[in-house]
Amino acid sequence: MTFNRHETPRAAWGSFIPVMSFAGNSLAVAEVELRKVLRDPVELFSRAVQPVLWLVIFGQVFSRVRGILTGDQSYLDYMSPGILAQSVLFSAIFYGIAVIWERDLGIIHKLLVSPASRGALVFGKAIAAGFRGIVQAAIIYLIAAALHISIRWEPLAMLGVLCAIMAGSAIFSSFSLIIACLVKTRERFMGIGQVLTMPLFFASNAIYPLEMMPGWLRAVARVNPLTYLVDALRGMMIRGGQHVHPLSVDFGVMALFFLLMAAIAARLYPTLVQ
Repeated sequence: MTFNRHETPRAAWGSFIPVMSFAGNSLAVAEVELRKVLRDPVELFSRAVQPVLWLVIFGQVFSRVRGILTGDQSYLDYMSPGILAQSVLFSAIFYGIAVIWERDLGIIHKLLVSPASRGALVFGKAIAAGFRGIVQAAIIYLIAAALHISIRWEPLAMLGVLCAIMAGSAIFSSFSLIIACLVKTRERFMGIGQVLTMPLFFASNAIYPLEMMPGWLRAVARVNPLTYLVDALRGMMIRGGQHVHPLSVDFGVMALFFLLMAAIAARLYPTLVQ
């Protein structure tokens, strides 16, 4: 690093202090969230029941329609990335309930008067949601291996899957936080969460190709972040898995969705206590 005559090393390093502070505060929030999960891991495994049922029952039945939906590819192979994305969605979308609990217990008030920025609070929760998604992925990988699904076990491919899961979890946990800030009660949140999850899931390419959809539904799917998560997972998780978009497009769109959701969530976060 070089300095001009008007700039001291201390001043140069001072420009990194906001970034380091943001990262430190985000990790502190994530650590608190992860401790909650480690103390009560039952929720993580209970969330895994539904995707397991999809793979073991729904996937086994529809594997008989090979050629109609997926050409030469096994339908179990085709749908496994979609079920992993579904698990990420369902796990992260109800993250807002915990935030409402924190508001009722007075924890949000303490966080808001702390030096941490609102963005760091949102980003920290997104990191913790990503950890939950990774646990779900580990469970689904085990089930997939037991069902002889053509999983790619290469380290680089698995690292890409983890990155996609982190991105998807961050998007939907931030979206969940936005809903929590708007409705402010657990009862309303549960109702809205149930209404939103199924349209997000079925208006994507999780269990059938985009080409099978009517034009209006295909247009909806193209602005659904879950579509890009599934597309990225399908290209990296399954041997011979074909994706519609390049990975750069999938990750780029997910990054844009997360930045948008995080910005809105950070703006609305203080309204939880109003």
